[in-house]
Amino acid sequence: MPLTLVHARYQLLETIRVPIAVVGSAFFPAAAMLFFVVPFAGDDAVAATYATASMVVFSIMVSSLFTFGVGVADDRSQPWDGFTRTLPAGPGPRFAGRILAGMAMTLVSLVPVLLVAALLTAATVSATGLLLGLCAVFVGALPFTLMGLAIGYALPLKAALVVCQVVFFPLAVGGGLMSSPDEAPRFIEVIAPYLPTRGAVELMWAAVGDYPPQARSLLMLAVWTLAAAAAALSAYRRDEGRRFR
Repeated sequence: MPLTLVHARYQLLETIRVPIAVVGSAFFPAAAMLFFVVPFAGDDAVAATYATASMVVFSIMVSSLFTFGVGVADDRSQPWDGFTRTLPAGPGPRFAGRILAGMAMTLVSLVPVLLVAALLTAATVSATGLLLGLCAVFVGALPFTLMGLAIGYALPLKAALVVCQVVFFPLAVGGGLMSSPDEAPRFIEVIAPYLPTRGAVELMWAAVGDYPPQARSLLMLAVWTLAAAAAALSAYRRDEGRRFR
């Protein structure tokens, strides 16, 4: 545990030293709130609450993919990463520390979204809903965190940046994050249950409102999480085999 906290602290310090990285992870979700939620659903308490929940999932997806996908790829290009991977502590503390740091950055990225919702919309949530929503954040972030790790360990920095950009938008739109519950276009409703964003946002909708999550969406969220975990582990082992044999 002490080694994990040391690695987490190191990752956080590295991120904070480049402030634009912190600002960037929070900009897109906050901008989406200002341009799409406030003008069109800001006065409707129910619609604003569901839309804010969707933007929270959007935020954790963007933060997880880019923090881990681009961050890991960038670290792999640095000599320091090669040195730390030869240390006898093994990969466990490094992995756990990176995930802790990433989760901390994810929570930071949510602050502007919640502030916009609180100050500029009629969205409401109970203390219980807020607590359940926080739990849903950590569950929903899992597949995107693991996807980011898989991308970061499998690809060089420039390729990882492009792949993260290509992946996050289809997942956001296809999962129904840009529409209210059960009001998405027909083709979105057909494909959404099979994407991890849908399971994550349904958990969030259920936490802050009356929405009953669908079994198929939750099952696919679990399937995506397991598949992403397998891909991340495989990418890590391949990278280790190429660089340290």
